Parts: sequence; structure tokens; C-alpha cells
Amino acid sequence: MDHELSLALDAVPMTPNGAFDLTDLATTRAAFRAQAESAADSSPADPSVTVEEHLASRTGRTGGTDAPDVPVPVRLLRPTTASGPLPVLLWFHGGGQVLGFAAQDEPWLTELAARLGCAVAAVDYRLAPETPAPGAAEDGFTAYQWLCREADALGLDGTRIGIAGQSGGGGIAAATALLVRDRGGAAPLFQSLTYPMLDDRNRTASSHEITDIGIWDRSTNLLAWQAILGDRAGTEDVCPYAAPARAADLADLPPTFITVGDLDCFRDEDLDYATRLRAQGVPVELHLYPGAYHAFDLIAPGSRLAGAFHRTWFDYLARQFGAAPVPA
Repeated sequence: MDHELSLALDAVPMTPNGAFDLTDLATTRAAFRAQAESAADSSPADPSVTVEEHLASRTGRTGGTDAPDVPVPVRLLRPTTASGPLPVLLWFHGGGQVLGFAAQDEPWLTELAARLGCAVAAVDYRLAPETPAPGAAEDGFTAYQWLCREADALGLDGTRIGIAGQSGGGGIAAATALLVRDRGGAAPLFQSLTYPMLDDRNRTASSHEITDIGIWDRSTNLLAWQAILGDRAGTEDVCPYAAPARAADLADLPPTFITVGDLDCFRDEDLDYATRLRAQGVPVELHLYPGAYHAFDLIAPGSRLAGAFHRTWFDYLARQFGAAPVPA
């Protein structure tokens, strides 16, 4: 393990079941939200970026009969000094698809929007187990359709929409890209998947190796997938929109950026996804960080590895959006 990341990990409060105790989901959700809100409150306000709350209405296909008319909340971050129409990043927060909320990443998404001169649309997708998969991906598809329809009215560039997500949200971003491809319509400019959660089967080498770090280890991941899929987890009754690694056909997906750490239980499923994308003709930029565990950039944001990742990622987004490279 990288030394700086090891020191940061020592400061993370741990339960007997790791940092995220999914055996007591209500308590863990409350603690997760309180921590994120505390971090947001301690961050200085940035007047150069505004936040708007929108409701993305559903048209056509929906996320099941449980929510045929319920819109999807979207928080739109917009730099005030950038001239439009703005490129936009459709963002899916992390939390294993069972934790988290759209506003949790605003402190650093605000920096991203300001530095890149782009808008960020953070999706408040429905969580499992209350909404089993592929409900969250359906929310992502709804939000993407809404952005495409309303881009002009919102001052956004509908031809420059990227899809991105982190951890569980990375899985939803990948599933959303699959839905967009399979249902037609304008393709996203790219998909950016940060240590994405892609495979419910938990049979790779890394899914068996990472058992004692405490940050989304094998036991936590098994519980999360059980919440997401119930008795379907690990069976043949799982569609690619619930677990994107299940997709046999990865052709015609947008250019893809994938990042994962060497000590992440998602390492091998992410490497396999990148390899299969490339084999089917999709341009892929892949980064594997040695000595890095899951969510290393969030737990140790001041570390050299996190800094290297952020510079690389921001530069990729700038290149995809057609902007000049972001200064280090």
C-alpha cells in the first residue's frame, strides 16, 4: 500500500464490518450523509459556480411501474463566467448504489466546473434495496434524455454531454451508456468510470484478494449486490443494465476513461471491461494506480497519487470537451 494512503486509512473510523457497515444500512446512510454535509459546510463557498435544482421528467420508458410519473432530481452546477452553450458532465455519485445523494460531491465538483468551464448535472438516482436494479440506470437514462431535450433552454451544448460516475455510480454511468446505445438517440461524447462497480458475480482474483482493508472489501460488496439484486445476485437472471460486466456486446459505446487502484476489489472486473471495450473497437484510456485502495482520492485527497489522478482526469475531460489542457 502506498505510504500516504496508508496513513490516511489509519484515520478512517472503522466498524467491525469496515468503514461502511451495510448490515445496518439506516445508520450507515445517516453517518454517510452527516459526514458529507459536514465536509460541504467546511468548504468555502465559491461564488463563481451556481447550483440549480431541476426535475428531469420521464418520457417513454421508465424505471418500472413503481415510479411511472416520478421525475428524477438533478443538481446542475454552472460556472457563472463561462460563456455558453456549456459542455456538461452527467454525474453519478458513489456509494455502492445503496448509499449517498447527489449533493455529496459538490465541493470538488464545484472546482471541476470552475476549472473546466463546464456544467455538471449530478443525478439523485434511486437507491437499492428500495429500488432494485436496473431502477437506478433507468433514472440515469431519464436524466440523459432530459439533458438532450432541454440543453438549449438550459444554455448547454447537447452535442457535448459526457457521462461519468464513481464506484457504484460508475456502474450506473456504464449502464446508462448501454441503455442510450440500445434505445437509440444521440450518443454521449464519452463515458468516464472511476473504479466502477460492474460485476455482481464477485469471482475475479481481486474480488477474493481484497478482504481486510476495510474500504469496500469483498464482504461489503457482496452485501451491496444482494441489496441491489436480491436473490438474482450471481445468477443468470441479471441484465447488463443492472451489472454492465454482463454485457456481451460492448461495441459502439463512447470513448471510455477507466481508473482503478491496484488494491481495489473492483480491479480485475474493471481491467476486463477495459480490455473487452478495446477489443470491440471502443477507444479506451486506462489508468491503474499501484498501492491504491478503493476511493483513495477521496480518503487521501492531498496525496501524490490522488493529485496525479486528478490532473490526469481533468486533462482527459478537457480534451474530450475540446478545451485547452488544464494547468497543473
